[in-house]
Amino acid sequence: MANMSKNKVKMPEQPADVRNKNFKEVTLGYSKEQAMEEAERCLNCKNPKCVEGCPVNVPIPQFIQKVKEGKFEEAYKVITTQNALPAICGRVCPQENQCEGKCVRGIKGEPVAIGRLERFAADYAMKNVQKDGEKPESNGKKVAIVGSGPSGLTCAGELAKKGYDVTIFEALHKAGGVLMYGIPEFRLPKTLVQKEIENIAKLGVKIETNVIVGKSITIDELFEEGYKAVFVGSGAGLPRFMGVPGENLNGVYSANEFLTRSNLMKAYDRKNSPTPIYVGKNVAVVGAGNVAMDAARTAKRLGAENVYIIYRRSEEEMPARAEEVEHAKEEGIEFRLLTNPTKILGKDGWVDSMECIEMELGEPDASGRRRPIEKKGSEYTLDIDTVIVAIGQSPNPLIRSTTKGLDTHKWGGIIVDEETMQTSREGIYAGGDAVTGAATVILAMGAGKKAAHAIDESLSSID
Repeated sequence: MANMSKNKVKMPEQPADVRNKNFKEVTLGYSKEQAMEEAERCLNCKNPKCVEGCPVNVPIPQFIQKVKEGKFEEAYKVITTQNALPAICGRVCPQENQCEGKCVRGIKGEPVAIGRLERFAADYAMKNVQKDGEKPESNGKKVAIVGSGPSGLTCAGELAKKGYDVTIFEALHKAGGVLMYGIPEFRLPKTLVQKEIENIAKLGVKIETNVIVGKSITIDELFEEGYKAVFVGSGAGLPRFMGVPGENLNGVYSANEFLTRSNLMKAYDRKNSPTPIYVGKNVAVVGAGNVAMDAARTAKRLGAENVYIIYRRSEEEMPARAEEVEHAKEEGIEFRLLTNPTKILGKDGWVDSMECIEMELGEPDASGRRRPIEKKGSEYTLDIDTVIVAIGQSPNPLIRSTTKGLDTHKWGGIIVDEETMQTSREGIYAGGDAVTGAATVILAMGAGKKAAHAIDESLSSID
């Protein structure tokens, strides 16, 4: 008998006034009983729209059916036929706009908690199933992957399963890309990311860190070394700034730098980190996407008393996930909406305050969102010790500047065929944020899968 409750089984989580002082994971995950209860809400549709909404085409009704039956290991095996990083996706995917957004249960209530069930199955397998790597027989063909983020890891894993000799080249000292440096510990524990990466390495994938492709070695040199194809998944690590006076003051960070120092270099550990961050009493985070929420919630955990989200539009236009916004509010983050910074003021070279102006919304612009317009005479000043700019990122220009014949958009994204992820250069493929600009983990993974399929089709014809 299906569970016809209109609401999802509630996810256990740390109390807001406790979690905003620590870096432990906020949501605690379902128990076996809770997972099975939620799985019973799935109607097992004959034409499952949820699968259409998944960029990597996970067989969602099939894995949920296994959870219903209490066959958790089998559920995990079903998921991993299509998704190499389920514990990660179950935590950070915007399910509300993808699989859950298509769920028929969402018409008259809340959709089935597909993401939470995926996370449960993956976590259960990590704790209870010893996964031995089954390294496929080599076909003797080498493929290079630039970047070890979600698109690179996915492409590498798919190709390794087909017998390719795959090497990932990562610029930083740890693999994982945005999964390691961009998403905070309290949303995505790093030990979990490492376990997912280890599962891919067990397939025979080699990972070389501290290699900057374009500096340490070029893509042309990789071909000279015998690689038959190269996939570029180098992400979007070039921050954008507002262009207002005072952005060069000490205490102004890009969200990329701020989160990298906190997540990858453990700046929150003030006793042991070589690069601790002192945020002061008042912090302003400019922007309202998921990265802005991550930065604001991190600043709160680093000891800031007042953390403001400064956003020039209304809450309706905010691009962040609803869950992240809700968690931020619960943790005491203050939202200054319809507000835009005009100047950062300093004292002795350090941030001291920020001048802002109130906004109102006019007609929609090219993005489809209503254009913000300044309200004359509404200027005011906020006392601020730290400013974190989280208004977007662009692909690093290093790859395109050191690789001849690689066509890119004016804003820096690599131009690809959307079906094959093939670039303008034969043998070079690309995906993830290097192509789209800053987007989601699961979309990057979908691009990695497409590219792996296209690379295999191309190289299979070569003796």
